Amino acid sequence: MMSYSVVVVDDHNLLSQAIGGLVDGFDKFSVLYTCKNGQELIDKLKNPRNIPDIVLMDVNMPIMNGIEATSHLYRNFPQVKILALSIEEDEDTILKMLRAGARGYLMKDVKKSELQVALLELIEKGYYHTNTVAKVLVDSLSGKERSIDTLKEREIEFIRHACTEKTYKEIADEMFLSPKTIEGYRNSIFEKLNLRNRTGLVIYAIKHKIFVP
Repeated sequence: MMSYSVVVVDDHNLLSQAIGGLVDGFDKFSVLYTCKNGQELIDKLKNPRNIPDIVLMDVNMPIMNGIEATSHLYRNFPQVKILALSIEEDEDTILKMLRAGARGYLMKDVKKSELQVALLELIEKGYYHTNTVAKVLVDSLSGKERSIDTLKEREIEFIRHACTEKTYKEIADEMFLSPKTIEGYRNSIFEKLNLRNRTGLVIYAIKHKIFVP
């Protein structure tokens, strides 16, 4: 029976070992090695013998995080299938990992059976998308939820002011800008984030921690 190699990248040793133990218990899969961060993985991949079929990638790690490591692998080792395995469940993080090249995204509290299914589908289909991830992708494509990365620093500053009771004229005074410029910021932000009004902007800002009430 063919066995597919898996590498676990996670800065928590106990968790990494636990995940590795689960994977080793699955038919058709075995753990090649584990890494504590993205840089350690990239260093390992310099040896062709260390190139796995699948990488289970954490997102938040020191030295080099999962998004940076995934982007590097996607550019240099496109044959390696990356499955994000994280405690982060916000939509921005999911999108960033998928855009970097991850073929799927799972939470770390996933059931053993779903992890096994995910690994099998990565091999057979090339990807594994939960209902949550599928929704995030659809919303992204339809423009329902656009990334905070599209915002400029002054636009973020405007959003924080807009989340208060200040009028647009008062915001213009605070930012030392003309009311016309502030109106331009507002229209640009509404278009970038696909929003229709100030209420929607406040909700977006709170959700993405731009503004903390």
